[in-house]
Amino acid sequence: MLVNLFRLLSRLPLPVLHGFGAALGWVVYAASPSYRHRLNENMRLAGHQLARRAAIAEAGKGALELAFVWCADAARVRPTARIENLELAQGLLAQGRGLIFLTPHLGCFEILAQSVSEHIPLTVLYRPPRKAALKPLVEGARERPTMRLAPANLAGVRMLLKSLKAGGAIGLLPDQVPQQGEGAWADFYGKPAYTMTLPAKLHQMSGAPVLLAYAERLPFGRGYLLRFVPFEERLEGSPEEQARAINAAMEKLIARCPSQYLWSYNRYKTPRGAPPPSAASASAATAGVAQ
Repeated sequence: MLVNLFRLLSRLPLPVLHGFGAALGWVVYAASPSYRHRLNENMRLAGHQLARRAAIAEAGKGALELAFVWCADAARVRPTARIENLELAQGLLAQGRGLIFLTPHLGCFEILAQSVSEHIPLTVLYRPPRKAALKPLVEGARERPTMRLAPANLAGVRMLLKSLKAGGAIGLLPDQVPQQGEGAWADFYGKPAYTMTLPAKLHQMSGAPVLLAYAERLPFGRGYLLRFVPFEERLEGSPEEQARAINAAMEKLIARCPSQYLWSYNRYKTPRGAPPPSAASASAATAGVAQ
């Protein structure tokens, strides 16, 4: 039923979907106390409360635009996305060491991979949706001739590394909470968040440069502006230090358009089996003394 609804919605123009989406954002905010609390608390921690009203509407736009990005004909979707500085990514890729794109839950991250893959063949890390009914829809929308999906497991990591060593490009969502043993605790807006360490590992194993990317949602359904931003942090030291460097880069990127970050995402949850932040910090300190 949900798949059919998405296909029906995809027939609507993007400005109409964004208009309905803005209204939907406020409906969900008013109807769900847990959603409202998480969004407000995350924005408070980040110091972006002034963007709250816009963020509520943008969250709704982000939900409904998926119907357009996933299900609409490519001839309709493609013209809505414009890349501002593609030459930056192409220049790094030309060095022959591969390229690691880091794309947080900022703006329309779904259209970003699609648009980039039209210029640069891409392998992206993929975690199947929780709703089984959405799996065929999501996989069908994301799988393109120039974009491969790497499952979020050991086989998928091998695919990513193989692509980098062949001089290819890969894409990761660095602010997605990893599974047990695949991350480290590091501050994100001053609060410990279990953070993916895979980007740093792949960077060290391949020597591939890292590039930040996001797709800003333009007003009134005018489409998306895709931007690449240099990664200025150093991925050195312990896993915790590397994770903090990634989070620092995400904080700087989000500050460019804070209203379009997915503030309702449960960024601070503890994955099943992972140690709580305090235990992880104590273990890291003990290891440092032992060395």
